[in-house]
Amino acid sequence: MSDLGWGLALVGRGEEVARLEEALGRGRGGDPCAVLVAGDAGVGKTRLLAEASARAAGAGMTVLTGHCVDLGDVGLPYLPFVEVLRGLDGDVPAGHPAVERLLRAGGGAAEYAGELPDSGVRLRLLEDVAALLGDLAERAPVLLVVEDLHWADQSTRDLLRFLLSRLLPQRPGAAAHQRLTVLVSYRSDDLHRRHPLRPLLAELVRLPSVGRLDLRPLADEDVARLVRGLDADPLPEDTVRAIVERAEGNAFYAQELRAATDDTAGGVPSGLADVLLSRIEQLSGTTQRVIRTAAVAGRRVEHGLLRDAVELPDDELETALREAIGRHLLVTAAGDTYAFRHALIREAAYADLLPGERVRIHAVFARLLGEAGRRAGSSAERAHHHRASHDLPGALAASIEAADHAARMGAPAEEMRRLEAALELWDVVPGARELVDSDDVTLMLRASAAAVHAGEAHRAVAFARNALDRVGTNADPDLEVTVRYTLASSLMSVDNLQAAFEYSSQALAMIPAEPPSRTWLWAAATHVKAAYYLKDDETARRIGRQVLAVADELGTDDALADAIISLTGLEWAGRQALDGRERLRQARELARKSGNVTIELRALFSLAMGSYEAGLLDESLRWLDDGLELGGRTTPSTSPYSLEMRYLRAQLLYTAGRWDEAVAMVPAQVPSAFRHVAEAAIFVPLGRGEPGVRERARALFDAQPFNWLGVLVGGLALTDEAAWRGDTQGAVDWARRTITELAEDLNPYPDAGVRLAALALSAIGDATIELRAAGDDEGAAQEVARGREFIERARTTASWPGRRYPRSGPEGVAWLLRAEAEWSRVCGEADVELWQRTVEAYGYGNVFEQARCELRLAQALVAAGRRDEAADPVRRARETAERLGAVPLRDAVDAAIRRARLGGPTPAPAGAMELTAREREVLELLAEGRTNRQIGEELFISAKTASVHVSNIMAKVGASGRTEAVALARRSGLLTDR
Repeated sequence: MSDLGWGLALVGRGEEVARLEEALGRGRGGDPCAVLVAGDAGVGKTRLLAEASARAAGAGMTVLTGHCVDLGDVGLPYLPFVEVLRGLDGDVPAGHPAVERLLRAGGGAAEYAGELPDSGVRLRLLEDVAALLGDLAERAPVLLVVEDLHWADQSTRDLLRFLLSRLLPQRPGAAAHQRLTVLVSYRSDDLHRRHPLRPLLAELVRLPSVGRLDLRPLADEDVARLVRGLDADPLPEDTVRAIVERAEGNAFYAQELRAATDDTAGGVPSGLADVLLSRIEQLSGTTQRVIRTAAVAGRRVEHGLLRDAVELPDDELETALREAIGRHLLVTAAGDTYAFRHALIREAAYADLLPGERVRIHAVFARLLGEAGRRAGSSAERAHHHRASHDLPGALAASIEAADHAARMGAPAEEMRRLEAALELWDVVPGARELVDSDDVTLMLRASAAAVHAGEAHRAVAFARNALDRVGTNADPDLEVTVRYTLASSLMSVDNLQAAFEYSSQALAMIPAEPPSRTWLWAAATHVKAAYYLKDDETARRIGRQVLAVADELGTDDALADAIISLTGLEWAGRQALDGRERLRQARELARKSGNVTIELRALFSLAMGSYEAGLLDESLRWLDDGLELGGRTTPSTSPYSLEMRYLRAQLLYTAGRWDEAVAMVPAQVPSAFRHVAEAAIFVPLGRGEPGVRERARALFDAQPFNWLGVLVGGLALTDEAAWRGDTQGAVDWARRTITELAEDLNPYPDAGVRLAALALSAIGDATIELRAAGDDEGAAQEVARGREFIERARTTASWPGRRYPRSGPEGVAWLLRAEAEWSRVCGEADVELWQRTVEAYGYGNVFEQARCELRLAQALVAAGRRDEAADPVRRARETAERLGAVPLRDAVDAAIRRARLGGPTPAPAGAMELTAREREVLELLAEGRTNRQIGEELFISAKTASVHVSNIMAKVGASGRTEAVALARRSGLLTDR
């Protein structure tokens, strides 16, 4: 019998092989790329990658392979890349930084941790690995294969993100610069909704050099070919058909079922687990012992470790291994190791162990891994084995050691998990404090800090609260202060500002300002930030000035930077002013000098916001690019500043008219506290008239817990969407509700109220013009009264005395002018000059709103009898609408052109002659002046459905209101005389 497929030609994967061949060719030619290979367990991912690796090696490429391993909650940091380095066998000098950091971080390279703070160590490590691949690629093209990414630790995921984000497409005519191809496999059936790999995959597939290859089950005929090719002797066709039916396109299942036909007395086992166990049970007793021991070790195990664990003479062990390999249960792997040929074999063998066996063998591995001379990084494995063997003191000590190891390697998520595992054991391990030379409160604070670095804000709060609950038994006053300001800082990250202020106040009250100390300094800096966010500006100024002096005296650059950022809006004219932005640049440099990534990101975000508020969109985008690049290298993509920068960048791109780029900025998945980031580009589908916007915006508006940005974005979208549909009451209601929800004491940007008022006034103006055209002066007067509420709201908000920033930036000025100009429409005036000023005000870079105002300007010019002057603004508005794909604006412009006959042949309304039968019925009733409710009653449909039909009719005939729709339909011959 053959070796179960590994020596055969690949079956049924011609297209997939061609796709990978193309990727290999691109890499060899200096156009780097990556392919993510997804598929169910056993579908053939490993076999396909083996084929690609063989072809790459045959073409002269250097093939580097690393595997992720399932060790439960252990998660060895950077494991596949450690395996790659071990497989180089001296091809890289021992002193290379990547070798030092990854292979010797557990001991010999501990001094590296002293060079930089955690984020700096992590960044250096990422850059070292990238540099190593670059060095290798200069010698020969490189293929990097990473298998089973679904089992990867977060540090591995972050390193892979770092590498793939730097695969730069080759420019035409440019010399080859990165001769690298990356192939990554993962089990798609393992990715549940909250699997940590899902957000990374969504991010990676957006990169220009990254593609995805879904490995589908094999066709039945291909499975049959595979099964027939496994043995020189022909199989009975009924056996082949049975295997094909049970395998369901899974190559591994087919091979296992085929192998079982030789080992069982006829028939096929009822389930794959039975098949796998039946194959194991055909082995000799010694080989079964070796297989089951290896299963406790994990997917792969070193020869020496396995030898010591089974305690067999070398000749007996070798005989057993030879049998296991011959039966295709184990395979030899790089670095003197053995691996299960498929994870399912290992899982079946492990599940078949008796409980007592499992405990005993785990204890053996824990003891062996604790011996001197075992490989670096084994502390996490030891913690896993100690716990599984019920050795809780050993598990506690190994968990702390694993957390230390993760910290040295810049892996905050793994550090947090290891500390959490240790804390779970704390109360059940006698003498825990003496055992690990620490206390539980300190470990909780450390876990909270690691959670912050890993982007787990709510976990950080939970750890800090637990520390506060425990600190009462601790007599160290510095620790009590530290717990409280740490909790305050964590609470700010989840917008619990009042509680943050209370805890930071407690911390500051517990420690004297003299003599100056770092504990007082950070407690004070935290209190300044809490006071700033809570708008207690007097406290923020007073304490902030003290922080500036003490930080300068102690030489604590990051605390100094933090205080400068907080005081910028209070002491130096705000972040939008030139002086304020210069202070923020100073803070950024201080934070960078100290290596404090979190504060540097805060400075960059403040710089971006200040530039945006000053109307300097390009400058703001440059600061955001710097921040996203820094965050991408040093923090998870779900960290608060990374998410907020993505949100702001999407908003900026939308404003600048780069709509497709704005949509691409939105991450696929975000934490619940950042729902607004997932809808950062919602104004793009709104502007394009795409379906589903109302439902998305409503879900964002109603989401709990309360998020003011979510309410603002959702409310703006709902107000504008109703206005586009001609639903004046809906626009008014949503504007009112949003303004009420965003009370002035909650809303840090009161100019948002001006924008909401302007949108409501726009809808009211449309309704008023339609009513006047229909001769309904009473109805028009009611709309004017309703509009007065909103213009007063806009004027009051703009001059609100409690505003932190006394002057509005260009955006606020433009929206206030817009509100005044829309009010002029409500009042029946054609204020051309006011609309001209509004168009100019949006010239700071708001492309879409400027085009909307160009249309309004053209309408005002026509109303003022200056028809000839209206042609240019209406042409510019239509060109912008076409470029953006803004269908509602384009249709409104076309309707205005037809109505005012503004030069040349008038565009035909889109779909004017394509009314459905139901829409024709609705149109007839609309012409009789029926309301939506009356139309619904007549046609036995709901008023809401009638409203949808009316909106569709208006869009198809190119009308902006119901009366105009009837008139245009009559001129087009769509109405019969009734």
